[in-house]
Amino acid sequence: MTNQESAPVTRSIQPDDNLQFSDLGLQPKLLQAVEQQGYKHPSPIQAKGIPAVLSGKDVMAAAQTGTGKTAGFTLPMLELLSKGQRAQNNNVRALVLTPTRELAAQVGESVAAYGQQLALSYSVVFGGVKINPQMMQLRRGADILVATPGRLLDLYQQNAIKFNQLEMLVLDEADRMLDMGFIHDIRKIIKLLPAKRQNLLYSATFSEEIRDLAKTIVTDPLEISVVPPNTTAKTVEQWVYPVDKSRKTALLSHLIKENDWPQVLIFSRTKHGANRIARNLETRGIPSTAIHGNKSQGSRTKALAGFKDGSIQALVATDIAARGIDIDQLPCVINYDLPNIAEDYVHRIGRTGRAGASGLAISFVIADDAKDLNDIENLIQQLLPRKVIAGFEPTNELPESTLKPLKPKKPKKPKKPKVNAVGQAQASESNAQNAPAKSKEQTDRRGHSHHANKARRRPANSNNQRKQSGAGKGQGQGKGQGQSEGQGRRSNQSRNRRPAGR
Repeated sequence: MTNQESAPVTRSIQPDDNLQFSDLGLQPKLLQAVEQQGYKHPSPIQAKGIPAVLSGKDVMAAAQTGTGKTAGFTLPMLELLSKGQRAQNNNVRALVLTPTRELAAQVGESVAAYGQQLALSYSVVFGGVKINPQMMQLRRGADILVATPGRLLDLYQQNAIKFNQLEMLVLDEADRMLDMGFIHDIRKIIKLLPAKRQNLLYSATFSEEIRDLAKTIVTDPLEISVVPPNTTAKTVEQWVYPVDKSRKTALLSHLIKENDWPQVLIFSRTKHGANRIARNLETRGIPSTAIHGNKSQGSRTKALAGFKDGSIQALVATDIAARGIDIDQLPCVINYDLPNIAEDYVHRIGRTGRAGASGLAISFVIADDAKDLNDIENLIQQLLPRKVIAGFEPTNELPESTLKPLKPKKPKKPKKPKVNAVGQAQASESNAQNAPAKSKEQTDRRGHSHHANKARRRPANSNNQRKQSGAGKGQGQGKGQGQSEGQGRRSNQSRNRRPAGR
């Protein structure tokens, strides 16, 4: 594998001792790479997803964050591509689309780790950095291209990339790809790709609307789900801390120092809020930084590197920027603000408790956020335990939540059969033949009415104009004849003129 990306250390979770990676149809070079990464047994999504991808069919797979989705499509993708012809100049054989730069980099690291012994090339492209080096790199072609949608379209418009050899399309975090402003870019990209290809959609969650939309991309897909939708990992301990808004930062600082967490990932609802939280923690002696869409790629990469090596203790992130943050043994995630979308709660707390390790997820909730909390609890069908920290008792009490039973899905109504153009023409002809014939009396009556209406529409001064025209024959006769002849010639010319091309 040719590129300079480093490889992450990952672990499999929920192992099946009776199933080995060697049972999934992977070649020895990939099995050796898997062993080097510390895997012993495939996770459920890998055990089901890898054979499905190797079968060549389209796949839609849903699994919790941290269950090995990335390896679930990377390993079979490498297996299939290793058996084909290499990518030609500016061409791509497999395209992996991700919603964020961080997730693109993470997928690139996974490709590098598992494909290190294969003669395959790969490239990672995203915005926020100069495009010229990426264009130069793509001149040689790439067997695997990991990209964000916007930068991919920029490269295509610069004639830096071709899809003549494309065999596979992968949408990672497909729910966000189609749900958060990427839908138009995705549709543009789909139109550029060859119709004959294998499509893979991987995501932690799939709403019904997103599933319906995704099915317009895939063809007769194999649907894989190892857990019910919107389920949180059992390895994550979840708590709600009621607190006043003005006391959130003080409580956050107190918890970090009291528990001596070496790393803590904090979620903010807004970019400005993330900056403010990081600054306040810095003033309290906690090494912190913020990561969000307004940050340059250089600062985002530096922040992640500092968080991984331990020089940054608290990383404050927004939902989109946090996609792709993969920290081994991250002890704690704190929701400083509850997410706007209840499904994002599942993604957030999925950053901890990964690879079978235990994790802790804490949510700061003010009284005004009671409805958002209730929506989350109804989504995951679980009432979260609450804990009031001494010295941070809220002024306004947080109302209790209630769980509503899930409504059974209504069966879809059968669609009406479509009538083709021939059937419609036959129906029209049949209706015309069956229509009752009009009697002569009705026809005459309609004709009489038509002439009467035409007479009524005639201008009132038309008789006077004819009289004036007749009276003017003696006066200015030459002028009148000239006008009449000119009008006649123009009329004849109009009748003789034929439309062009007839």
